[in-house]
Amino acid sequence: MLSIFFALISYLGWGVGDIFATIASRKIGGYSVVVWSHIFAGIMLALFIPFEVQQLQNITVTVALLSVAIVIIALIGDTSFNLGLQKGNASLVGVIAAAYPALSVIISTTFLKEDITLFQIAAIVIIFLGILMTTLNLKDLRQNAILSDPGVPFALITFISWGTYLALIKITVNQIGWFWPGYFIFLGFPLLLLFMKFRKIKIQKPTANHALLVLLLATVLTRVAEFSYNAALRAGGNVSIVSPISGSYPTLFVVLAFLIFKDKITRQQIAGIITTLMGIVLLSFFSV
Repeated sequence: MLSIFFALISYLGWGVGDIFATIASRKIGGYSVVVWSHIFAGIMLALFIPFEVQQLQNITVTVALLSVAIVIIALIGDTSFNLGLQKGNASLVGVIAAAYPALSVIISTTFLKEDITLFQIAAIVIIFLGILMTTLNLKDLRQNAILSDPGVPFALITFISWGTYLALIKITVNQIGWFWPGYFIFLGFPLLLLFMKFRKIKIQKPTANHALLVLLLATVLTRVAEFSYNAALRAGGNVSIVSPISGSYPTLFVVLAFLIFKDKITRQQIAGIITTLMGIVLLSFFSV
């Protein structure tokens, strides 16, 4: 029951936090949002280090290498997500990216040997069907421009990245606790800075265009969601249960995004979003 409670906190944190992340990304750009949010998160959460430092004695070579891989994968996902929010339709990007539980469940059942039911498989199929409906422009299927929105490629990268690392992170959480696996991700921002320097992408100040407040709100809420996810796994929850519950947050995000951003959306995309949301909710229901 405790794991479900933490999963619900993740649901609220991601659902509302991504609204503020969208606003921040459109003010200072997706790259800058990721860099500054990771720096702010690293500073704020440093207060927990004295209480969790003893967990570091459980690090092995395997856990260290896996942690590095998770940092890179998570950094790619976070950056792609914020770029998608910056360049594309927020509701569309949010739903595609948040369909990651379908991939997490597949990975957890395949590699972590967790059980899966026929109902969960059916829900996963519905999610992937919804993703296809939202990402492909059927009218332009015979042309080169088959993607329905400029944010879709970034959303698909996010889907793969989040689905992978949020399944694999259970291994490191079980070894070194709920805190360090998430905190290591925030320490990976210099890798993004190096990439930005190589691509000659200028980092914007967090105060530019009055972005500081929304950036801080996005940082706090999404970090609470991430650590609640880790805490849910630490409390004994399976990835196949925790991930779908927390991943249902698009039901909140889509409503808020539509009301706030007024992004244009086609009937096919609406049908795809509804289908994806139905699959996520069903996956959550059948996983409890």
